[in-house]
Amino acid sequence: MARRSVLFGVLVLAACSMFLSPAGAVDSKSSSSQDWPQWRGPNGDNISQFKGISTDWDAKPPVLLWKLDGMGQGFASVSVVGDRLYTTGNVGNSQALIAVDLKTQKVAWTSPLTDSVPKHGYDGSRCTPSVDGDRLYVVTSNGQISCVKVADGSMIWKKVFEAEWKGKMMSGWGFSESPLVDGDYVLCTPGSADAMIVCLDKLTGKEIWKSAVPDQGKAGSQGAGYSAMAISHGAGVKQYVQLIGRGLIGVRTSDGKHLWSYNRIANGVADIPTPIVKGDYVFGSTGYNEGGSALLKLTRNGDGVDAVEQYYRGKELQNHHGGIVLIGDHLYFGEGHNNGLPVCVDLISGDVKWGGKIRGAGNGSAAITAVDGHLIFRYQSGEVALIEATPTEYKLKGSFMPVFQERESWAHPVVAAGKLYLREQNTLMCYDVTNK
Repeated sequence: MARRSVLFGVLVLAACSMFLSPAGAVDSKSSSSQDWPQWRGPNGDNISQFKGISTDWDAKPPVLLWKLDGMGQGFASVSVVGDRLYTTGNVGNSQALIAVDLKTQKVAWTSPLTDSVPKHGYDGSRCTPSVDGDRLYVVTSNGQISCVKVADGSMIWKKVFEAEWKGKMMSGWGFSESPLVDGDYVLCTPGSADAMIVCLDKLTGKEIWKSAVPDQGKAGSQGAGYSAMAISHGAGVKQYVQLIGRGLIGVRTSDGKHLWSYNRIANGVADIPTPIVKGDYVFGSTGYNEGGSALLKLTRNGDGVDAVEQYYRGKELQNHHGGIVLIGDHLYFGEGHNNGLPVCVDLISGDVKWGGKIRGAGNGSAAITAVDGHLIFRYQSGEVALIEATPTEYKLKGSFMPVFQERESWAHPVVAAGKLYLREQNTLMCYDVTNK
């Protein structure tokens, strides 16, 4: 278990993979450019649209505006639409969806989603809710996708992965995906051989299609990974790209047909970061000193798609968890297993422009986001750092320690409308990061 001592930030996702060009569009009527309505933000690229942050945290560090308890146990990040914030956590005898009124800084409602508290390694929630108009979509860590009303959290429909599709995770830390809303549909990854990914009618939960994915090699583990889906139009074919237990896959959005697989970056413990998509390219990375990073180019092959490896970097370039941001043609992330060593990588060549050996402001893996030409690194040990997003050199612009830190600070930071939200288990903190 030594190598499994640290799992993920979520997704994640989660996931994640949490997390893309773009990953998926929520209903434009439901959110503004300043909102953060889903995992990795409005465009799925993990880049906030806000302009006007303080770019010198030594001279003007973020100011705590308020903090609030009631988020429950978990590592989930947050979604923000208008004056409401949403997250998930173990509360009482259930895993629940929590809504916060940002005007009053109080919990507006808490909606239980499961009949009991899910049990697995690192107990707690992982999923960042997806907000779509008057509905929210959530995947609980026991493998249940739920659709609830934004107004009061009441359940509209739910599907249980194991009962519906014989759902399976690659290892025992719980489902960590944040669901992807794409037009009239919502997508999730149950992880079984004949239903690796399923497409559901977002209004009713009715199955539209399920995607059978063949075994794609010995490396890795069967089942879903800890990642979230991205949308690609590579090779002129719209497809969902996902990181599963056996590596990267692409499936056609129209019918779920499996298009391609790439096994080389799979590890046998946990495949986590959300894939990065740009044009015909897909970049993926995993940790645990077994995976690595790779760039694939998608090319047309008749009515199918091939994924052609452009480069592979093994133990020398890995994102354990915490996510990756692509700005221009450069990737930024925390490098190394159980490490958040800041690094900048040229997407096309795979060359390291700077970093990979720099310790940074904190310890452990780093969950990151981008805003106003800068990166915010949130380290597992709690420290939050501001780094300029430039390929020329590593430029640390200051750091601070939040007023509350507990366990592993894995929940991804979010910036919406000039406010930095940090979830720390049961506690939510809100900081002003503007230059005012």
